[in-house]
Amino acid sequence: MKENPIIYRKRMIPEECILLKDDILLEVTDDIVVTKWNTLKPKRELHHGFSCYFLKQGFKVSKFYRADNSLMYWYCDIVDYDYNEETNTLIATDLLADVIIYPDGFVKVVDLDELALAVEKKICEPEKITLALKNLDNLLNLIYDDKFDVLMAYIEKWDR
Repeated sequence: MKENPIIYRKRMIPEECILLKDDILLEVTDDIVVTKWNTLKPKRELHHGFSCYFLKQGFKVSKFYRADNSLMYWYCDIVDYDYNEETNTLIATDLLADVIIYPDGFVKVVDLDELALAVEKKICEPEKITLALKNLDNLLNLIYDDKFDVLMAYIEKWDR
């Protein structure tokens, strides 16, 4: 991947594609992209964070912070990536299923209802649903095998 890719976040529910123009690129390789950001839309608790796009594994791991810089949790999106070398554009499509890891280590899988809705309403190809489930399984296996710290390390080296 070239330096300074243009990154978009694409969602199916709700349907949107947003340019992440204010994200700060910290590291770009053929395997990962690490960014630092502030929330696009102010939220009651979430203020800022870091994200690491794991381009070959199909997930994005983010560290979410409150305004007082206290850790909310780690948030893992299951995604599909589309990189266009000609335009140096990376589109990260949210495949709906997510995993939250709280500071106490509690793991919660969320938004599987959205994955089911995408199947019911045919707003997502069956191949994407299969990909989402495989990527979710791979991520959960890393977490349950106590290897999430390997993923965290990509962000931790920038978050000092």
